[in-house]
Amino acid sequence: MDPFLDTLDHHRRSFLRRSALGLAALSTLNDSHATAADRPAGGLPGLPHFAPKAKRVIYLFQSGAPAQLDLFDHKPELEKRRGTDLPDSIRKGQRLTGMTATQARFPIAPTKFHFAQHGKSGQWLSDLLPHTAKIADRISIIRTVHTQAINHDPAITLIQTGAQLAGRPSFGGWISYGLGTLNRDLPAFVAMVSGSGGQPLYDRLWGSGFLPSKYQGIKFRSVGDPVLFLSNPTGLDSSIRRRFLDDLARINQLKLQRQGDPEINTRITQYELAFRMQTSVPELTDTSQEPEHIFKLYGEDAKKPGTFAANCLLARRLCERGVRFVQLFHRGWDQHATLPKKITEQCQATDQASAALVLDLAQRGMLKDTLVVWGGEFGRTVYCQGRLTPQDYGRDHHPRCFSVWVAGAGIKPGITYGTTDDFSYNILENPVHTHDLNATLLHCLGIDHTRLTFRYQGRRHRLTDVGGNIVKDLLA
Repeated sequence: MDPFLDTLDHHRRSFLRRSALGLAALSTLNDSHATAADRPAGGLPGLPHFAPKAKRVIYLFQSGAPAQLDLFDHKPELEKRRGTDLPDSIRKGQRLTGMTATQARFPIAPTKFHFAQHGKSGQWLSDLLPHTAKIADRISIIRTVHTQAINHDPAITLIQTGAQLAGRPSFGGWISYGLGTLNRDLPAFVAMVSGSGGQPLYDRLWGSGFLPSKYQGIKFRSVGDPVLFLSNPTGLDSSIRRRFLDDLARINQLKLQRQGDPEINTRITQYELAFRMQTSVPELTDTSQEPEHIFKLYGEDAKKPGTFAANCLLARRLCERGVRFVQLFHRGWDQHATLPKKITEQCQATDQASAALVLDLAQRGMLKDTLVVWGGEFGRTVYCQGRLTPQDYGRDHHPRCFSVWVAGAGIKPGITYGTTDDFSYNILENPVHTHDLNATLLHCLGIDHTRLTFRYQGRRHRLTDVGGNIVKDLLA
């Protein structure tokens, strides 16, 4: 017998003898919470819980909170109230951020942009979104999403992980854990960041939290290697690297048998994935062979690595190749001042590519099993932060209502869901908490949000924490 294998077998038997749990400990290593990577496609036994409409998700997260009043929530009567104070009967003593709490007045700032109805569905959209207007009949606009977080970091963390405090798995991490990958040569979960300014974005937003780290998102970069350390070091060719990884895997397997730490198994599987990605990722990220009509669809920015448009095109290519969850973060929507100028620039950077992605998926027959989500962490206030002028205004954070649109698999197209008051300040009908939104998206993926759980620190956790109701009116 090979001396190394004999030693390996000895340590395996020694581990079982020493373990207080004996065979139960081995079972723990091989239960549904620890060994998704042991199966070629990953994922947990029994998932999806029922027949899914969607296989994958592309989440276009607009970091900083887009102003719903200037984009989706049409309030024509506000012009008559320009400059008047927001009535106390509307604010109802609701808390304010430290940026406007000391203002002597809260003057109403109607949008300076024009709205019109689009498509057969008659969706109301701002003229800032001429390309989104072309897909009006394909998207569902939810005007009544709400959250309890009033500042950026806890709000982003809440909508992405189900809790305001850091440490929970991200949405994509849960999907990677529950459903696994459709392509063993690529990660199940990829994140990309574009835009500048505004709030920082932390790696934990696409992290695995208390799940094994193999479920975290892999961040693609726009400069150098798309993934860190993808290229072989100088003087190391692929054959040498293969032999090195084989030897390293044998050492790690020995360590795994001795200690039973699932993170060791993560290292083994991630080294192997990284090796396979050396072939799959360069081909994936090389968009030079895309036909010119695709660049015309997404816009010229799609030819510039690191832009939102380029990332949208990469998102489609990733999904074509079996990536389950693609998370795009675009920064720059935190517009406390000079909002008209800044929101115009943001829409010019994102509107065409967002709509192009939906159209591109549709023409390839992929929209029928892909979910596309567009939205931020909360909304913006109807009252002006700072000085209100006929042409300029700013808006503060507003968690009480904001707009998100969803398109694709399992979602009823061409509807506007929920009603806000005349000031887009409070919800009148059909509130949708961020937990409700996530529960509904999980449902489209064939997942019962109450059953996708992971035991940590004495209790079972889930993406929707202890809340969440499926919004059945949104389902096709």
